[in-house]
Amino acid sequence: MRGLANRQVTAELALDLSVAAARVIVDRGEFEPTRERPLAVVGRDPRISGQILEHAVVAGLASAGVDVLRLRVLPTPGVAYLTQALGADLGVVISASHNPMPDNGIKFLAAGGLKLDDAVEAQIEEILGSDWERPIGAAVGRVRPYERPVEEYVEHLVGTLSRPLTGLKVVVDCAHGAASVAAPMALLDAGAEVVVIGAEPDGLNINEGCGSTHLGPLQAAVVAHGADAGFALDGDADRCLAVDRDGNDVDGDQILAILAIGMAESGRLVKDTVVTTVMSNIGFVRAMREAGLGLRQTKVGDRYVLEAMRVGGFTLGGEQSGHVIMSEHATTGDGILTALHVLERMAATGRSLAELASVVTRFPQVLVNVPDVDKSRTDDDPVLAAAVAEEVAALGDTGRVLLRPSGTEDLVRVMVEASTAELATDVAERLAGVVRERLAR
Repeated sequence: MRGLANRQVTAELALDLSVAAARVIVDRGEFEPTRERPLAVVGRDPRISGQILEHAVVAGLASAGVDVLRLRVLPTPGVAYLTQALGADLGVVISASHNPMPDNGIKFLAAGGLKLDDAVEAQIEEILGSDWERPIGAAVGRVRPYERPVEEYVEHLVGTLSRPLTGLKVVVDCAHGAASVAAPMALLDAGAEVVVIGAEPDGLNINEGCGSTHLGPLQAAVVAHGADAGFALDGDADRCLAVDRDGNDVDGDQILAILAIGMAESGRLVKDTVVTTVMSNIGFVRAMREAGLGLRQTKVGDRYVLEAMRVGGFTLGGEQSGHVIMSEHATTGDGILTALHVLERMAATGRSLAELASVVTRFPQVLVNVPDVDKSRTDDDPVLAAAVAEEVAALGDTGRVLLRPSGTEDLVRVMVEASTAELATDVAERLAGVVRERLAR
């Protein structure tokens, strides 16, 4: 759930939603049998509205008979890790990730730090706001702060490395977000020399002109400090993008390629296969083919990547946005973990980030959003299908076309990759015109 805090995402809704989630856990009776009550952990990013929502969530959980450990400000993957490590029955993250400061959101994690099953989500929605019998007396939950959430999370992250990062100088942009303490601590503990920017959260400046959605400050800092690499996190640090020593950006596809090749060489890439979405650049697809690695592509969204990884037992997956999942060490995307392992690959090979990233030759990619159309007919219109087929045939193996209805907005996305940006733009605009004409309301 994500939206404008105190308008769409209110304290009242947060409380009711938490009560519903707690009731589902209590009713299912699947919590740790050695405990009197279920246990939940709650963490948040530093945006000011998180204080309101945290207290509402905690109150809702405890009022429904769930004990609560307050993790305070902690990255989303840190909450997921401690949900698993502490054997909690529920994890709650209060964050709007890369969204602007006025937004906020609430995400629930199941036992083990995993995303909730659809059936559990449906149960929560079904009983939201309904009458219930409140526990009284000793049956209500207890609330207490957890003492070392950041330190324990960082110890876990550094413990995933097989070698120190000594000799590497790195800039990290924390987006004034949830990783402002954890990211510099992890990189320093791993042995790197660290320059920190965007790590002064005041509750109002999260993602503001910094982080993974604004690479300019990181690019400038990497060049100015003569760093070997830079990493930009988003507000809740579940993803990151990189910058090489010359200030060139390194996207999620290139990061995945670097990690995939390294994991394959060490025998840790299950079935020699990477899971990505259909939005992956064709250059990444070719790079994996040339490296002899397989590719499993899903619909856009980290939940689909996670599902495919879980079903196939795969150990690496992610998205072009820098949301990278290393299932050996995490149950969700983890920007700090990703940065550590890219740096470890640099240390192990003695190669620069630019050299490692060069395995992927990115094709120009153009995305056109077409609003105010009936997106439900995207796959059914024969004229549109013929237009797409004609463009695909003309591009051959030097490009790609992807037409899909947005899952979150009322529009159709037209994505085209081609050998030149001009050609990609021409094809995208032609197809967008057909979409407007054929799918007009």
